[in-house]
Amino acid sequence: AVTQFQALAYKELLPASGPVRTQIIGKVNQAREDQSERVKEFMNYQLMVNMKEYEPEFDQMLFNLPLSGSTFKKVYFDSVLGRSVSKFVPAEDLLVPYNATDILSAERVTHVVSMSNNEVRKMQLSGFYADIELNDGQNISRDDIDKEVDKIQGVEPDYGEDEQRKLYEIHTVADIEGFEDVNNMGEQTGLKLPYIITIDDTSQKILSIRRNYEPDDMLRNKINYFVQYKFLPGLGFYGLGLSHMIGGL
Repeated sequence: AVTQFQALAYKELLPASGPVRTQIIGKVNQAREDQSERVKEFMNYQLMVNMKEYEPEFDQMLFNLPLSGSTFKKVYFDSVLGRSVSKFVPAEDLLVPYNATDILSAERVTHVVSMSNNEVRKMQLSGFYADIELNDGQNISRDDIDKEVDKIQGVEPDYGEDEQRKLYEIHTVADIEGFEDVNNMGEQTGLKLPYIITIDDTSQKILSIRRNYEPDDMLRNKINYFVQYKFLPGLGFYGLGLSHMIGGL
């Protein structure tokens, strides 16, 4: 059932002509049709040629979706690569508050990121993370599910010199001293504003705090980086997969 869903979904969502389609809203004329065609060709080129990870990450996500019931994609601009990227995020690596109902209204969305010390250092040198001293990384602990997945794949972790760091990239709202929200009279409103705060798990140091709204947005709406996919509608935030329908696995 999993492989059948993955094959059918791949065929529908990633056809040979490209995944992007365009539709003209309003009056149709030759100029708009030409513009629509240019947009379609450009977006398909970006996704299938320039964003080299898009197709394999999407393919992997389609296989995981019927198993776990919920999967996520993170779409953002990577300052190191200098282009937009689209990454598959497993459900276990994305944390939301207990009472969250959907990804757009959740006030806090935390992406658990595993990076090598060298990758973190590269991000520091590029200016994306603060250039602060961090202690040594750690061997990321693996639960029974991770061990079983490794057994199925026939692999085992290599705890060598290049240890992994666990980072928490928290998309949340905060009232930061010195950057308070003010009204037209210059008075503080007490409104918490959207930020992305990245914390290193081992040292508990803050690597970055970034504004997560457009500076000219009067409503201070957060910029959403995540897209959620559900196999079946669940009872809450997460969807249900085939393993849930079978029960007891």
